[in-house]
Amino acid sequence: MPHLTTPDTATDRTGADEIGFGVPGYAHPLVAPVEWAELTRPGTPLHWVVLNVSGGPGERPDPHCLEAAGRLRNAGTRVLGHLDLAHGSRDFGELIAEAHRFVDWYHVDGFFLDRAPADRGSLPETRRITAALRGLGLPGCHLVLGHGCHPYPGYAEAADQLVTFNGPWAEYRWSQVAEWTADYPAEHFCHFVHGVPRTHLEEAIRIARWQGAGTIFFTDRTDHTERIGQNDPFEALPGYWDEIVSRIGPGISE
Repeated sequence: MPHLTTPDTATDRTGADEIGFGVPGYAHPLVAPVEWAELTRPGTPLHWVVLNVSGGPGERPDPHCLEAAGRLRNAGTRVLGHLDLAHGSRDFGELIAEAHRFVDWYHVDGFFLDRAPADRGSLPETRRITAALRGLGLPGCHLVLGHGCHPYPGYAEAADQLVTFNGPWAEYRWSQVAEWTADYPAEHFCHFVHGVPRTHLEEAIRIARWQGAGTIFFTDRTDHTERIGQNDPFEALPGYWDEIVSRIGPGISE
């Protein structure tokens, strides 16, 4: 049974130094050069960054994406290839073929499995996919399941991390956390929240700690924000990027 976490009842399962950023995937480097450049600034606590060339790896290598991924990897940041599971409707062979292209072209360190299913019935096929991805031979292959909600508990053993919240601040501030998540460390869970006002940034960080999320991405942008022709609020840099980095990281270089 899910339960509501409050300052009085929740347990802080992670310290300030343990929280870091997981970047869901900025726009193409030619469209969002500032965003990609910011990711290599010293002092930014990045856990990983998703590379989404064109809904996946694209049909041919993209030199701009290759350069951006190379800079991140040289800086010691994991780069994850974006694979869309489409809630369990994607063909297994197509997914593995896309994964191979990510490995061959961009030398990724793992995969972000977007729109991952959350129901019990889809768990065996999801395990089949994650096992096949680990079988590609990537050293330390890092897998993130992008459910966007709390899935059936069995998914916790199928990947390194689960995205258990992906949505607006209006929902996050009153969100609930599944009790079974307390059996796992904070580094196992990720929260993506858009529309977080600067004035509520500290509250959002506290909620992440109370709910046991070790990887976060918060932004003041919303899915109605008009910028560079996109509707995805996570494809652009938050307006308070420097502030949130300084709040949870060791500091930034000016």
